[in-house]
Amino acid sequence: MIRYLENKQIDFEKWDDCIERSLNGIFYASSWYLDMTAPGWAALVEGNYESVMPLPSRKKLGIKYIYQPFFVQQLGIFSTTSLSAEVTTRFLEAIPRHFSFVELNLNTFNKANEGIGVRTANRITHHLDLIEPYEQIERRYSSNTRRNIKKAEKAGVFVTSHGRPEEIIETFRNNRGRGIKAFSEGDYKVLKHLIYSGMHRGMAKIMSAYTVENNFCAGIVFFQSHKKTVFLFSGSTALARDNGAMFMLVDAYIREMAGKELVLDFEGSSDPQLARFYKGFGSKECVFLQIEKNRMPIGLRQLAGLYRLLQQKKRAIS
Repeated sequence: MIRYLENKQIDFEKWDDCIERSLNGIFYASSWYLDMTAPGWAALVEGNYESVMPLPSRKKLGIKYIYQPFFVQQLGIFSTTSLSAEVTTRFLEAIPRHFSFVELNLNTFNKANEGIGVRTANRITHHLDLIEPYEQIERRYSSNTRRNIKKAEKAGVFVTSHGRPEEIIETFRNNRGRGIKAFSEGDYKVLKHLIYSGMHRGMAKIMSAYTVENNFCAGIVFFQSHKKTVFLFSGSTALARDNGAMFMLVDAYIREMAGKELVLDFEGSSDPQLARFYKGFGSKECVFLQIEKNRMPIGLRQLAGLYRLLQQKKRAIS
């Protein structure tokens, strides 16, 4: 039987044990990560925590809704036993009716049958298997990727894993994020705490690039768990776009992790330019489902549409 639990009713020890042992476990669904990205999150739990589904929820204007938190690409159903399309259907049908609006990304392991009573859309991420030696992975780089790595080498760019989260976040804010009010001050604080908490747990790794004059020009935050490493966030200056620093950063990380039983998840993207960047390292498209259910009164459904556009805008620039 699937039960709906409010946050205070969840046994977090059993929850985290389920995520740890799940066939598709990932750090996004760990209780500490959800506590930061979706405070007060609720859940669906089957049996004695054999299968679970986090439900990030909020209430505005008296309307309760389920949403996809920032810095969380995928959630959905996590199970220690089965991940069939029938399991997905059962969990989606168990979402309480008091949630008037649902928009949530499932994970790449969650399949769904036709006619499940929710609107679905395919979303794309890019995966790169790192189990092969670096030399074999590097052979599949595009000519543009190789050219930019050589450009960075010629410019004297160097990479280190001793950068600071603040450098990456502030660089994003002062460049790509300048003039865009999508992320609040609180969102950036959450991001900083996520990175430091991940570093404390041995899950987060920072790769930073500096110019020959020792000036920071680009950085990437990677999160690793369950044989997957995720490109979570990045920041780069205008100079980095000219000197190929981002290409060198990803290449350095691949070189370090190559030969390990890991999949690098680039976390997207629907942006053609970013997708081209990710594919340049030999990554392949991987589909996951976004679900939507709108039970709001007809007069309020336009608000849900505006909310969706704002969410998409924020994700597009992260």
